[in-house]
Order: sequence, then structure tokens, then C-alpha cells
Amino acid sequence: MSGTGNTRCGFVAILGTPNAGKSTLLNRLTGAKLSIVTPKAQTTRFRVLGILMRGDSQILLVDTPGIFRPRRRLDRAMVAAAWTGARDADLALLLVDARAGATEGVREVAEKLGAAKRRSWLVLSKIDLVPRPRLLPLAGALTALAAFEETFMVSALTGDGLDRLTDALAAAMPPGPFLYPPDDLTDLPDRLLAAEIVREQVFLQTHEEVPYGATVEP
Repeated sequence: MSGTGNTRCGFVAILGTPNAGKSTLLNRLTGAKLSIVTPKAQTTRFRVLGILMRGDSQILLVDTPGIFRPRRRLDRAMVAAAWTGARDADLALLLVDARAGATEGVREVAEKLGAAKRRSWLVLSKIDLVPRPRLLPLAGALTALAAFEETFMVSALTGDGLDRLTDALAAAMPPGPFLYPPDDLTDLPDRLLAAEIVREQVFLQTHEEVPYGATVEP
């Protein structure tokens, strides 16, 4: 698309259990509201691409649906979409809510990443809400399951650790031309973004099973 010389470009899949903060991290890194955020689990239903520029690197961040044990057909499709994003990416980030720690769901995702032998990093989120002495043991326990290449500790709320993470991502991208114009923020059409904002309000203002059955046509 664009970019010449020493440019880099690659896909980074953001994985995690529901409500780990994947969408919040994507929005904070790109500086734009690309993925809707609600307190309810399974808000993200499909992959959302955020385009992050850092120097001569184009980082294509893929916000995937939360990974959990599916019960319904929609659940199975969402989880499958998450693992497809990880398989197709140059790098996978396992985002873990440091407050919740190494839950059974988190451990299952870490073990599956380790078994797949995909290049992956561990990112502990919401560190502003957790005593620092708890972070290193948590990172060690999870790295024992998946042999993560790198570990980062961040807070999307305060911005702590985000510059270090972004710099590392930029350096880790494979050499190659940009796949999108540098000024683009996402590949989603405006109508779909608008429909997602409406769906976000449905999730925020309704309860129980109502938001999960809602569909907003773009």
C-alpha cells in the first residue's frame, strides 16, 4: 500500500478471556474509539483492526472476541474467530487482568498458546489496581505455561507501560511495506462503526439476555 525502504508491518492479535481489557487497550494504543467497551462479557463479537503507526513501523492490532468455553453457536463462532486471529498474526499478546490473576480460563488460553508454539508475549493489564508484589509471581506462573518471549505490565487507564509496549511492538514487526495508508485508523467502514456504537449503548442500558440477542444492522 505504502511505505518504502526500512519499513516494517505486521499483525498483532490481542487475546484474552472476556473483560480482560482487550478493547480498552486497543482504543488507548490507537487513540481512537474503534472497539466498544462495556462491563458485560462477550461484547466483542468479531475481529476489530486498529492501525498503529510508530516510526517506520505499521502495527496492525487485532482485537479478538474473549476466549471462554462456548455453549451457543454464536459463542463457538466468537471463540473460533479469536483463535483464527492468533493463528494468522505475526505475534499474539495474551492480555491478563492482573486483578483476576491466573484464573482457570486464563491458564487454559496460556496452555493452548504454548502448545501451538506461536510467537507470543504476556501483557498484564490494570496494574494500577494491583499491589506491585503480586505482579512478578503472576507473570512467572503464566510464563511457565506458555514460555512467553516478553512480559509487559500496563495500565490503559493511566498509560503506564504503554510506550514501552508500543516501542517493542514496532521493533518486533517483520520488514515489509505498509498494508494500509498511514493516516488510516481501521479497516472497518463508518456504518459498521456507527452500528457498534449503538450496540454498545444497548449493552450499557439493558440487562440479562437482552443485549446478547440484540443485532444492529449497519
